[in-house]
Amino acid sequence: MRAPSTKSPAVVPVRRALLSVSDKNGLLDLARALHALGAELISTGGSAKTLRDAKIPVREISDVTGFPEIMNGRVKTLHPKVHGALLGRHGTDDAVMREHGIEPIDLLVVNLYPFAQTVARPDVGWDEAIENIDIGGPAMLRAAAKNQERVAVLTDPADYADFVETLRREGGTTPELRRRLAANAFAHVARYDGMIADWLSARAENDERSPAFAPTLHLALTRVRDLRYGENPHQGAALYVSGRPPAGSIAAARVLAGKELSYNNYADADTALECVKAFGKQPACVIVKHANPCGVALAGDIVQAWERAYSCDPVSAFGGIIAFNRALDGAAVRAILAKQFVEVLIAPEFDNDALTALAKKPNVRALAVDAWPESAVSTREMRSIGGGVLVQDSDRDTLLLSDLKVVSKRVPDADQLRDLLFAWHVAMFVKSNAIVYARDGRTIGIGAGQMSRVVSAQVAALKAEQVDLKVAGSVMASDAFFPFRDGIDAAAQAGVVAVIQPGGSMRDEEVIAAADEHDLAMVFTGVRHFRH
Repeated sequence: MRAPSTKSPAVVPVRRALLSVSDKNGLLDLARALHALGAELISTGGSAKTLRDAKIPVREISDVTGFPEIMNGRVKTLHPKVHGALLGRHGTDDAVMREHGIEPIDLLVVNLYPFAQTVARPDVGWDEAIENIDIGGPAMLRAAAKNQERVAVLTDPADYADFVETLRREGGTTPELRRRLAANAFAHVARYDGMIADWLSARAENDERSPAFAPTLHLALTRVRDLRYGENPHQGAALYVSGRPPAGSIAAARVLAGKELSYNNYADADTALECVKAFGKQPACVIVKHANPCGVALAGDIVQAWERAYSCDPVSAFGGIIAFNRALDGAAVRAILAKQFVEVLIAPEFDNDALTALAKKPNVRALAVDAWPESAVSTREMRSIGGGVLVQDSDRDTLLLSDLKVVSKRVPDADQLRDLLFAWHVAMFVKSNAIVYARDGRTIGIGAGQMSRVVSAQVAALKAEQVDLKVAGSVMASDAFFPFRDGIDAAAQAGVVAVIQPGGSMRDEEVIAAADEHDLAMVFTGVRHFRH
C-alpha cells in the first residue's frame, strides 16, 4: 500500500470552517471556540441563524458562492466555490483556486438530515421521508474526507471537545486526527445511505408501510469494545452495536465491576436477561450456564428467588451467569458470593454497598442494564452462516391464561395454570428440544438441546433427581409439539400432573389420549418456541 502523501503540512491551522448541521448539540460551544481561535465561520440556513442568534460572527454560504439558496434549501452547497474549497489540494490546485476566487475551507462540520428518526415515526408519509434525504451533506462529507491531507471533518458532536483541545494544543489539525475523522465521515455516510437504500428497496416491492424484509440489508455497526476472547481463547472477538442500544439490553449494559467479558459471557448474559424480563414485576432470578437456563425461580424477594433458582441445579450453577429483574443491594450480593462461584451478575441497578461487596471479588462482572419497558419492543435478530446471514423477527410471547386451550379431560387448577405459564416462559429460552418441569414458581428439572424430545424429558427428570427435587406434582412445558405419545408417557412416569405444549402434531389425538390415560391435564398454546 502506498504511504500517505506528505505534500501538505503535518499540522494544518483552521482558518475557515463550514458548519451545517441537523443535530445542533454542541454547535455553539464549538463555534465560540473556533471563533476565539481566529477561524472564519461559514454556515447555512438554520445553523447560521443559530449562530447569529448567539451573537457569533458567521458568513452565509450564499455570500461565498454568490448564489442564493434555492428550492427551499434543496440547493445551497452544491457549488464549485464550496466543493473546490474542500477538494483543493495544497501545492497542486493553488493556481486554479486563485483564478476562480476559491478560498480553502480547512474544517467541515456536518451531520445529516434525520432520516432514521423521521421514518421511525409510525405516521410518517412518503413525501416527508423523501424530503429528509440529504444530498449536499453527503457530497461535502465525501469531498472533505477524500481531501484529508488538508481538510478535517466532524460528523459527531461527541468529537467536538477533543477536536478543540487538539487545536489549542497543536495549533491545528494533525494528520492522525484528520485520517481518523475522515474514516468516521465515510462510515457516517455509508450508514446513512444504507439506511435509505434499505427503506426504499423494501417499499419498491411492497406497500410503503409493509414490514417485509428488504431486498438489501446494510449493516452499520460500531465497535464499542474488544472482548477477552471469542468462544475459545484462541479466537479474537469484539462487541459491535447498531446505533444506540435500548435500555434493558445487554449491549447497553454498564460494566460496573469485574474483569473483561468474553464472547460467551455476553451470549449467556443476553439469554439470562431476556429470560428474567419475561416475569414482569415479581422478583425473579435466572441462572444460565452454557447458553441454557439451569435454574429459574420467583419469590417474595430477590435473595429468596436466587436461593430457589440455585437449588434447582447447584452443580450447573457453578460459574454461571445470574440475572435479576430487581436492583441488587450489598446483602444480596454477599449472600450470592458466599455460596457460589459466579461469572456475571446482571440487574437493573447495583447500590454502592453492592459494589463494595463486589470489590472483594475482582473477577466477578457486574452489569447494570437499567429499567426496561414493560411491553416488548419488536426487533430483528441475525445469525451468521457460512457465506451469509440469517435474519428473523425476534421471538416474543404475549400468551395469557385466556389464550390456553384445554384439550384433556382433566382441567388444570389455578396453581397449575400459573406454573404452566411460568414453565412456558422458561422453555422459550432453553435450547430445543426443550423440556421444563416446574412447581410453585421455580424450575424442578430442565432438559435441553437433545435430539429427541423424550430424551429431554428424561434428562429433566434426572436433573431433578440429582438434587432431590420431586417431579411428582409438577407441570411440564415443551417448546414444540410431541410427535409421539412417548414424551407424555415419560412425563407421567415421572409424576407430572399437567402439560403445556403448542399442539399441531399429526398425532395430537394420540398424545391427548395418552394424557387422558394418565389423568394429566394438557393445554395447547398454538405457538412454538424453538431456540437453536
